[in-house]
Amino acid sequence: MANITAADVNKLRQVTGAGMMDCKKALVEAEGDFDKAIQILREKGQKVAANRSDRESSEGAAVSFINADNTKGAIITLNCETDFVGKNEAFVALAKELVEKAINFDSKEAFLASQYNDSMTVAEKLIEQTGVIGEKIEIGGFEILEGAFVGTYVHGNKIAALTALSSKIDGAEALTKDISMQVASMGADTLSYKDFDPTFVANETAARIAVIEKDNEELARLGKTLKNVPKYISYAQITDAVLAQAEEDAKAELKAEGKPEQIWDKILPGKIARFISDNTTLDQEKALLDQNFIKDDSKKVADYVKGFGVEIAGFKRVSLG
Repeated sequence: MANITAADVNKLRQVTGAGMMDCKKALVEAEGDFDKAIQILREKGQKVAANRSDRESSEGAAVSFINADNTKGAIITLNCETDFVGKNEAFVALAKELVEKAINFDSKEAFLASQYNDSMTVAEKLIEQTGVIGEKIEIGGFEILEGAFVGTYVHGNKIAALTALSSKIDGAEALTKDISMQVASMGADTLSYKDFDPTFVANETAARIAVIEKDNEELARLGKTLKNVPKYISYAQITDAVLAQAEEDAKAELKAEGKPEQIWDKILPGKIARFISDNTTLDQEKALLDQNFIKDDSKKVADYVKGFGVEIAGFKRVSLG
């Protein structure tokens, strides 16, 4: 039997990240052959991975990395099965190590196929860790973003976001952190409502109205207050004619309420603002610049960014679950 030393075990641990007992057991089984021990650990991981391939891996860690000159960022989620493993320091450290490597690749597929070290690819490392930890381990979200200045924000290792600016400015770090926080918190699919496809908006409007009307049928049956059924869901649908009609409708309401005409000018702006808010729900959900700014909901994100004299060039978001 080969003489297995503590130095041998530690060397295998450094290469594979496996636990002490697993490394010692593999070395004993391999009769001290280092390469064979690595293969034993890898095969164990493959067996565990095969047995757990249908398991849900919605826990884990979301992490980010920005290069030295803030022109490129990467965000990934390293997924596992349980929150217990996801919070483990060694697991989070592995996620951070992987995202630093990920920044050099344009796709998750290329990253997984790349070398983790001299003895294994990133994909093989994940299989190995599946065997070590005993849970399904995989890369979930993967995003790369480049720009004149790129910043990031990570929320509780659950959501990570990147924001790129059109130019590098004073205050770029604070701005990109704020916008990345907005993206992490609110989510978005595009920069502006102006980017929406008209067919998408029309279909989405019909679908949302149908849902509200169905809900109202049940609310009416129960004698409860009905939900408002908006005519529109995006500013893309609100033309000058629509705004003019909204103002006429608001004036009619004020007249019916008996409000003196001389005070209408003070009330109308609020009513029009409410009309726009009620009829732009899609923008609030999916168009970043048209959302209310989370740090000051009296202004839009676009207004906040405008104060810096720069434009948002892009954003990315990954999350667990």
